[in-house]
Amino acid sequence: MNAVSAMKQYQQVSIHSGIMDASPHRLVQMLMEGFLERIAFAKGNIARKEIAKKGENISRAITIVNGLQASLNKEAGGELAENLSNLYDYMSLRLVIANSSSDESILDEVASLMLEIKTGWDNMPDEYKN
Repeated sequence: MNAVSAMKQYQQVSIHSGIMDASPHRLVQMLMEGFLERIAFAKGNIARKEIAKKGENISRAITIVNGLQASLNKEAGGELAENLSNLYDYMSLRLVIANSSSDESILDEVASLMLEIKTGWDNMPDEYKN
Protein backbone atom coordinates (compact mmCIF):
# COMPACT_ATOMS: atom_id res chain seq x y z
CA MET A 1 0.00 0.00 0.00
CA ASN A 2 1.45 3.35 -0.98
CA ALA A 3 1.34 6.46 1.18
CA VAL A 4 -1.56 8.05 -0.73
CA SER A 5 -3.71 4.93 -0.36
CA ALA A 6 -2.87 4.70 3.32
CA MET A 7 -3.79 8.36 3.85
CA LYS A 8 -7.14 7.95 2.04
CA GLN A 9 -7.94 4.86 4.08
CA TYR A 10 -7.08 6.69 7.31
CA GLN A 11 -9.30 9.62 6.31
CA GLN A 12 -12.22 7.27 5.59
CA VAL A 13 -11.84 5.58 8.97
CA SER A 14 -11.55 8.96 10.68
CA ILE A 15 -14.70 10.27 8.96
CA HIS A 16 -16.62 7.08 9.74
CA SER A 17 -15.56 7.28 13.38
CA GLY A 18 -16.59 10.95 13.57
CA ILE A 19 -20.01 10.16 12.12
CA MET A 20 -20.62 7.26 14.49
CA ASP A 21 -19.88 9.41 17.54
CA ALA A 22 -21.63 12.58 16.34
CA SER A 23 -24.86 14.01 17.73
CA PRO A 24 -27.64 14.89 15.27
CA HIS A 25 -26.62 18.54 15.67
CA ARG A 26 -23.00 17.73 14.78
CA LEU A 27 -24.09 15.62 11.79
CA VAL A 28 -25.89 18.62 10.32
CA GLN A 29 -22.78 20.74 10.91
CA MET A 30 -20.71 18.12 9.10
CA LEU A 31 -23.10 18.20 6.14
CA MET A 32 -22.87 21.97 5.95
CA GLU A 33 -19.08 21.80 6.14
CA GLY A 34 -19.07 19.18 3.39
CA PHE A 35 -21.27 21.41 1.24
CA LEU A 36 -18.91 24.36 1.63
CA GLU A 37 -15.93 22.14 0.86
CA ARG A 38 -17.57 20.87 -2.35
CA ILE A 39 -18.32 24.42 -3.46
CA ALA A 40 -14.68 25.40 -2.88
CA PHE A 41 -13.54 22.36 -4.85
CA ALA A 42 -15.94 23.24 -7.69
CA LYS A 43 -14.57 26.78 -7.85
CA GLY A 44 -11.06 25.37 -8.17
CA ASN A 45 -12.29 22.98 -10.85
CA ILE A 46 -13.74 25.89 -12.82
CA ALA A 47 -10.47 27.82 -12.54
CA ARG A 48 -8.54 24.77 -13.79
CA LYS A 49 -11.14 23.97 -16.49
CA GLU A 50 -11.80 20.53 -14.94
CA ILE A 51 -15.35 20.23 -16.24
CA ALA A 52 -16.07 16.65 -15.12
CA LYS A 53 -14.73 17.22 -11.61
CA LYS A 54 -16.67 20.49 -11.36
CA GLY A 55 -19.86 18.63 -12.23
CA GLU A 56 -19.09 15.92 -9.68
CA ASN A 57 -18.47 18.41 -6.88
CA ILE A 58 -21.57 20.46 -7.67
CA SER A 59 -23.61 17.27 -7.85
CA ARG A 60 -22.36 16.26 -4.41
CA ALA A 61 -23.21 19.73 -3.08
CA ILE A 62 -26.75 19.34 -4.45
CA THR A 63 -27.02 15.92 -2.81
CA ILE A 64 -26.01 17.46 0.52
CA VAL A 65 -28.59 20.24 0.16
CA ASN A 66 -31.23 17.62 -0.66
CA GLY A 67 -30.21 15.68 2.46
CA LEU A 68 -30.46 18.77 4.63
CA GLN A 69 -33.85 19.54 3.14
CA ALA A 70 -35.10 15.98 3.70
CA SER A 71 -34.06 16.18 7.36
CA LEU A 72 -36.28 19.18 8.06
CA ASN A 73 -39.19 18.51 10.40
CA LYS A 74 -41.82 20.84 9.00
CA GLU A 75 -44.36 19.97 11.71
CA ALA A 76 -42.03 20.89 14.56
CA GLY A 77 -40.17 23.60 12.66
CA GLY A 78 -43.20 25.34 11.22
CA GLU A 79 -42.55 28.46 9.19
CA LEU A 80 -38.79 28.36 9.80
CA ALA A 81 -38.53 24.83 8.38
CA GLU A 82 -40.71 25.81 5.42
CA ASN A 83 -38.52 28.85 4.71
CA LEU A 84 -35.36 26.72 4.93
CA SER A 85 -36.92 24.19 2.55
CA ASN A 86 -37.64 26.96 0.05
CA LEU A 87 -34.10 28.29 0.44
CA TYR A 88 -32.67 24.81 -0.16
CA ASP A 89 -34.79 24.55 -3.33
CA TYR A 90 -33.38 27.89 -4.49
CA MET A 91 -29.83 26.81 -3.71
CA SER A 92 -30.24 23.57 -5.67
CA LEU A 93 -31.58 25.45 -8.67
CA ARG A 94 -28.73 27.95 -8.52
CA LEU A 95 -26.21 25.09 -8.35
CA VAL A 96 -27.67 23.54 -11.50
CA ILE A 97 -27.27 26.89 -13.25
CA ALA A 98 -23.73 27.32 -11.88
CA ASN A 99 -22.83 23.90 -13.22
CA SER A 100 -24.18 24.55 -16.70
CA SER A 101 -22.60 28.01 -16.95
CA SER A 102 -19.43 27.47 -14.86
CA ASP A 103 -20.34 30.64 -12.98
CA GLU A 104 -18.20 31.11 -9.89
CA SER A 105 -20.31 34.04 -8.69
CA ILE A 106 -23.29 31.71 -8.27
CA LEU A 107 -21.11 29.34 -6.26
CA ASP A 108 -20.11 32.29 -4.07
CA GLU A 109 -23.79 33.16 -3.65
CA VAL A 110 -24.84 29.69 -2.48
CA ALA A 111 -21.77 29.38 -0.25
CA SER A 112 -22.71 32.68 1.38
CA LEU A 113 -26.26 31.45 1.97
CA MET A 114 -24.99 28.23 3.52
CA LEU A 115 -22.53 30.14 5.71
CA GLU A 116 -25.41 32.21 7.04
CA ILE A 117 -27.46 29.10 7.81
CA LYS A 118 -24.43 27.40 9.37
CA THR A 119 -23.66 30.40 11.57
CA GLY A 120 -27.16 30.24 13.00
CA TRP A 121 -26.86 26.47 13.46
CA ASP A 122 -23.45 26.77 15.12
CA ASN A 123 -24.74 29.40 17.55
CA MET A 124 -27.83 27.45 18.58
CA PRO A 125 -28.22 27.34 22.37
CA ASP A 126 -27.22 24.02 23.91
CA GLU A 127 -30.71 23.28 25.19
CA TYR A 128 -31.94 22.95 21.58
CA LYS A 129 -29.19 20.59 20.46
CA ASN A 130 -29.98 16.89 20.60
